[in-house]
Amino acid sequence: MHPNYRLDEQTLDRLFRAARSRNAWHADPLPDNITREIYDLTRWGPTAANTTPGRFVFVRSESAKNRLKPHLAAGNVEKVMTAPCCVIVAYDTCFYDLMPKLFPSRDMRSAFVGNDALIDETAKRNSTLQGAYLMMAARCLGLDCGPMSGFNAASLDADFFPDGRWKSNFLCAIGYGSDEKLFPRNPRLDFDEACLEL
Repeated sequence: MHPNYRLDEQTLDRLFRAARSRNAWHADPLPDNITREIYDLTRWGPTAANTTPGRFVFVRSESAKNRLKPHLAAGNVEKVMTAPCCVIVAYDTCFYDLMPKLFPSRDMRSAFVGNDALIDETAKRNSTLQGAYLMMAARCLGLDCGPMSGFNAASLDADFFPDGRWKSNFLCAIGYGSDEKLFPRNPRLDFDEACLEL
């Protein structure tokens, strides 16, 4: 990509430098089609062999939030229940069944069938990537995010995914974030602490 396509500083701030993990939300509801817009951006992010194992449950209604509530760690209940939406970022343990559609030029399905370790590794790593793409997509559309891992995955999966095919990875509340309940921003590692150039 040519350097002239570099994003402006305000956009970089919005996506990274000024973005915060939100714990409180404004009451504004989400636009009706925003979840489709988020996914339509998310789906273009790269995954290994285009496996795209990520699956996304957009929990928006009060009844669905109340169903999610018992599976949350105590410290996450208010953050989820007051958010306009909480996404269950999950993965499909049989993602490889869709490989004929997703990688039509070659038989990629056979590389996974019967290889449980590869299936698990691919599903977890790439659904995590897709969850990060979802967060970037939400931020691009003017929303804020509150990702979290404080929940009981076993009980959530039994409730929301009883057939066992989908498994939860992490949760991400989305909405219009409030500055209330923001923690002081923690430092990040400097380049020389986290990177090598070889």
